[in-house]
Amino acid sequence: MSVFGTMESEVRSYSRAWPTVFSTGRGAVLRDEAGRSFIDFFAGAGALNYGHNPPELKAALLDYLSGDGVTHGLDMHTTAKRLFLERLRDLVLTPRGLDYRVQFPGPGGTNAVEAALKLARKVTGRHTVAYFERGFHGMTLGALAVTANPAKRAGAGVPLPHTVPVPFDHPADDDGESVARLVRSLDGAAADGPLAAVVVETVQGEGGVNPARPVWLRALAAWVREHGALLVVDDIQMGCGRTGPFFSFETAGIVPDIVCLSKSISGYGTPMALTLMRPEYDVWKPGEHNGTFRGYNPAFVTGARALELFWSDRALENRTTALGERVHRALTETARRHGLAAPRGRGLAWGLPFDRPGAAREVCDAAYRGGLLLETAGPHDEVAKVLPPLTVADEHVEQGLGILDEAVASVVGGRTLAA
Repeated sequence: MSVFGTMESEVRSYSRAWPTVFSTGRGAVLRDEAGRSFIDFFAGAGALNYGHNPPELKAALLDYLSGDGVTHGLDMHTTAKRLFLERLRDLVLTPRGLDYRVQFPGPGGTNAVEAALKLARKVTGRHTVAYFERGFHGMTLGALAVTANPAKRAGAGVPLPHTVPVPFDHPADDDGESVARLVRSLDGAAADGPLAAVVVETVQGEGGVNPARPVWLRALAAWVREHGALLVVDDIQMGCGRTGPFFSFETAGIVPDIVCLSKSISGYGTPMALTLMRPEYDVWKPGEHNGTFRGYNPAFVTGARALELFWSDRALENRTTALGERVHRALTETARRHGLAAPRGRGLAWGLPFDRPGAAREVCDAAYRGGLLLETAGPHDEVAKVLPPLTVADEHVEQGLGILDEAVASVVGGRTLAA
C-alpha cells in the first residue's frame, strides 16, 4: 500500500478509515485483495443505490462500449442521451405529474448545486440564498457557501458571501412550533433583502441523517412561493429511491422549483448530475453554464437501464420502505439495549447517534474489523450512518445489522470485537 501514502494527497479520507485495498464488488459486498469480504452499508456515499456491478446495467454498458458507442459528447445529441431523457420523462417525471427541463451541468453533485444557485440568482435578480444548519451541498465555492460544516467552509480560504444559515426542523418541536420557528427564521434571513432561493435536503445526510417532517417542508414551500424566491431541493444523496419514492420530497406533496440529482442517477457509480428546473425558469443563454464532462454517455446508458429495471413499477419503492422499517426496528432495539438515543431516518437512510465524542468513529472502526463498512456523519461525527444499497440481499441486511450491534456493544460495553 506504500504507493498510496507516497503519491496520494493527504486530503484522502475514506482510505484512512478502511486501510485495505479493495479489488472486487458485487451487490452489497466488497472484497479486498487479501480475499476478505465486507458488507457495504456505505454504498459509495449513496452513489450505489443498486449495488456494485448490477449485472443488467453492466451488460448494457459493455454492449454499448463494444459497439463503439460515443463516450464523450459534451452536450451534443447522442443516442444514449436520447434514451436516457426518454426514460426519465416516461418513467419518472410524467407519472408524477412533474414538468422539468433537464440540465447536465457536470459530473458531480456539486456541479448540480452550482448550476441551481446561479440559475436562481439569474431568475430572481437577487443575491442571497438561505441554507439550513447541518446541511451539506458540495465542496466548490458556491455549493460550499450553502454548506454548514465549519471545517469544510474553512477549507475555502476565502469568504463565502451572499448566503445565510437558518435552523433546520427540530424533532423536539411539535408541528406548530416547528412551522413557527421556520417562518421566523426565514423572515429574519430576508430582513436585509429578499432571498433568491432556499436550498434544502429533505433528509440531511452528511449532517447526521436528520429528516424534515412533511408539514415543515410544506410550510417551507409556501413561504418561498409567497416571497418570490425559488425552492431548491438537493436530492443528490436522498433521491433515486433512497427514502422510498424516487424523489425524497414526494411524501410531502411539494413541487420544488429546482431539483439537484447526482450520485445514483447513473445507476452504476459512473459520474453524472442533473439540475431539473421548471420550464419557465430555463432562462440560460447557450453555453452560459457548461463543462467538459457534462455528457458522459456511458452514464446515460446505465442510467436509462436503471430506470427501466427499477422504476417501471413500484416494487423497489415498496421493498425499500419495508426494508427500511426492518432496519429501523433493529437499530431501535440496538439503541434500547445500549442506552442510546433513538435512530433517525427514512427509507434506507438511517443514523444511530452517540452522545460521547468519538464513539461513533469507534463503532465504525469496530464494524470494519468485523467486516462491515459504514461511515460517520453529523457536525461532530457523532452519528453512525447506515446506507446500504436498496437492492441489498436480506441475508446481508441481517449480517450487517448483527455486526453493527456487536460493534456498538464493543464500544459502549467496553468489549473487544475480534478482528
